[in-house]
Amino acid sequence: MNIVFAISEVEDLVKTGGLADVGKALPLALKKAGEQVSIVMPYYKAIAEQYKLADACAQQTLFTEGKVYHYNIKQLSWNDIDVYFIDYPEYFDREGLYTSTYEAYADNSERFSFFCGAALNALQALSIQPDVIHCHDWHTAMLPFLLHNDHSGFFNTTKTVFTIHNAAFQGVTKLDDIPYLRHHPAIASQVHGGYINMLQSGIEFATKITTVSPNYAEELLTDLGSHGLHDRLVTRQQDLSGILNGCDYGQWNPQDDEYLPKNYSADTLHDKKMCKLALQEISHLPLNADVPLLGMVCRLTDQKGFGYLVPILQELMHHNVQLVIVGTGDPKVCMDLDEFAQNHASQFAFINGFSVHHAHLVEAGADFFLMPSQFEPCGLNQMYSLAYGTLPIVRAVGGLKDTVVDTNQDKDNATGFVFNAPSPAALLSCIRRALLFYYEHPVKFREMQIRGMNTRFTWETAAESYRALYASMSH
Repeated sequence: MNIVFAISEVEDLVKTGGLADVGKALPLALKKAGEQVSIVMPYYKAIAEQYKLADACAQQTLFTEGKVYHYNIKQLSWNDIDVYFIDYPEYFDREGLYTSTYEAYADNSERFSFFCGAALNALQALSIQPDVIHCHDWHTAMLPFLLHNDHSGFFNTTKTVFTIHNAAFQGVTKLDDIPYLRHHPAIASQVHGGYINMLQSGIEFATKITTVSPNYAEELLTDLGSHGLHDRLVTRQQDLSGILNGCDYGQWNPQDDEYLPKNYSADTLHDKKMCKLALQEISHLPLNADVPLLGMVCRLTDQKGFGYLVPILQELMHHNVQLVIVGTGDPKVCMDLDEFAQNHASQFAFINGFSVHHAHLVEAGADFFLMPSQFEPCGLNQMYSLAYGTLPIVRAVGGLKDTVVDTNQDKDNATGFVFNAPSPAALLSCIRRALLFYYEHPVKFREMQIRGMNTRFTWETAAESYRALYASMSH
C-alpha cells in the first residue's frame, strides 16, 4: 500500500515530544513490513539549518479569497523514506515549532491549516496517489475535511486515518483568524459560535480514527476522559480503535545504554545497584544501595499528577525512602519542588531541567518510577521503566492501565503498582504498598523486576495493527 504520513514532527529531524517518536518509529516499522511510505511535514527553520535541500518540483501556489501562498516542496531521503517538506518561510521559518519561548504562536491554526492544504496540493504536484493518508493530532486534523471537499478527482480512492495522540489539544480558534479556511465554501458546517475545533473536524471527516492505547480509546468515549469530545466520538465509535504505541528498545536498553555507569540485564540485575549509587551521587543524596529510591522524569504539568504528589511529599518523607524528580515546566510546581528539596536535602532531589543523561540514569537507578498521571494517552516512561527493571507506580488511566499489571490484579504476572482514585491519598497508599513489598518480599520484588524486563511493547506489533486497519479500508 502507498501510505503518506502527514505529521508535524519526526524524531531525528525535529522533536518537541512523544508525537515525534511515533513519527519516526511507525513509518520505519511499516516500511520494514513491506509498505510504501512517505512523509509530508513543515520545513521548519531547524530543518533548513541542518539540511540544504533541493526542491522536489517547481514552485507551487495556493489561492484563497484574501491571500496567495507561493511555496516550495523540499525533498530528503531519510532511512530510505522520502520526506517532503512544505517550505513556506512566513509560517515555518521560526525559532520554535509551535511556540516562541513559552508562548504559542497566535497564528498556529492558520499555519497548520495551510500546511494541510499544501500537503494535499504537494501530493498532486508530485503525482503521489496515496491509498492512505495518516494524519496526526490537531496540526493535521483539517486534512480529512479538505480531502473530503477536494473535487479534483485525484484523491478519489484515498482514505484517511486520524490518530489522536492527546485529546487535550484541539486547535480551537476563531474562524476569522484562519485566512486559509475563512472563505472555504464548506467551512460553515464546522463553525460553532464563530469558532472551529480542528480536532473535532478530524474526527468527523477521517475514514478511521485511532488513538495510542486501547484503554484511552475507551476513555475518549466518556465525558470525563474526552476533554468534551465524547459526543462526536460516540457517533463514530465503530470507526475508533486504540493501538498501543511501541517502545524504541534500541534507545532504551540497560544492556548497552551508553549513559549508564554499568550496563546490566535480567541475568545481572545486581549491577543495577551501581546505577542507583551513581544516581544518588549526581543528585547529592546519601549513597545507600538499600534504601528504596523513587524516580520521576516528566514535564511538570497538572497532567502528570503533581496535584496528587505535592500534597503528600511531607508524609512520604516520614518513610525511609529517597525521591528524585527531573523535569521542567510549570513555574509554580518548580518553585514548590525546589523549596521542598532544600528542606529535605537528604531524601529528596529536584533537578530543574532536562538532560538525556539524567533521564536514563533515573530509569536505571531508581527502584520505582512514578507516573501518577491525571490522563496519559499512551505513556512511554512506564515502558522504559519495565525494560530497566524499575517498577512503575501508576494511575489506572490510558496506556498506563494497558501496560502495567498490579499485584492485586494478577500476582503471578504483576509488573508494578496501580491506583485508581484521582487523589493524593490514593497515590500515597499505593506508594506505601510498593514500599512494603520492597521491604517484605525481596525475592518476589526481584521476580517482578525480571518479568518487567522481559515485557516487550514493539513497533512491529503496532505496525501490524495499523496495516490491518489500512487494509480494512480498501475493501
